[in-house]
Amino acid sequence: MRKILVFGNTCADVIIRVPHLPSTAEDVEPTSQSLSLGGSPFNAANVVRQAGIPLTFMTPTGTGLYGEFVRRGLVERGFPLTIPCREENGCCYCLVEPNGERTFLSYHGVEYTFHREWMKDLNRAEYCMIYFSGFEVEEPTGAELVAWLADFRRQFPDCTFFFAPGPRILTIAPDRLKAVLALHPILHVNEDEARRFSGIDDLYAAAEWIRARTGNTVVITLAEKGSCALPKESNTLLFAPAVPTRIADTIGAGDSHIGQLMTSLYRNRSLQDALMDANIVSSAVVSVPGASLPDDSYRALLPKLGCSLLAE
Repeated sequence: MRKILVFGNTCADVIIRVPHLPSTAEDVEPTSQSLSLGGSPFNAANVVRQAGIPLTFMTPTGTGLYGEFVRRGLVERGFPLTIPCREENGCCYCLVEPNGERTFLSYHGVEYTFHREWMKDLNRAEYCMIYFSGFEVEEPTGAELVAWLADFRRQFPDCTFFFAPGPRILTIAPDRLKAVLALHPILHVNEDEARRFSGIDDLYAAAEWIRARTGNTVVITLAEKGSCALPKESNTLLFAPAVPTRIADTIGAGDSHIGQLMTSLYRNRSLQDALMDANIVSSAVVSVPGASLPDDSYRALLPKLGCSLLAE
């Protein structure tokens, strides 16, 4: 059975709830704080793991206070420590306002880096899907990552790549971003990212502009409006409605969306059904504090996703 390969960071999310974002020199008293596992690749990989799908999660794990927290959290969830490193692990300070919106302050450590030798023991033929994010691509070692992915693409042209650039879509070096788009990934962005990247306000035209550069399906999340996708070989924009929920915070919403999208497509669900499945999971994630669902909460969603755990 072929696997999904997820590469990228696992960090400690320091979640700080504030009445409002502070301005310069202002003294704001947080209402609470907590610590949880996070990082876009981890959040996506965790959904794949919860679904029982064969997975390899290549995540550099560092040292220091946050490194120990990350190692412990990965082991508790059954993830092997694939890339132990001597350098320090970073963290992400998540400032959450009363409406659930979040603002990130990311302190990058070793978890955002990449080196080709880490991947030398992988059996490339085992993988049918690969996920990577904009945070790793943007880093100085991102050139190594893109070169490794290009080599993989040449060897296995049928493997499906998923790229979640996030807010880094406009800060990645142009030549490097061009090389990423040449890998023909399914691009997963939110509505604001799609419009800013394309410079086009009309959603369909923005999706069409992006697809012309990737040569593949484009998926756009629309917050409370749901999500949509422009398929690779169709000019019909597919929409899936949002699932109404009470928002605790929006941390991990897009990450869980792409994690479930990959999971559902792996199960040969249609793109339309996969969008709806992803909406269901991301809606559940934003209804709880932090970036991911407890395992039992994810299992409770399975009937709505029209499936059971693959391992069963």
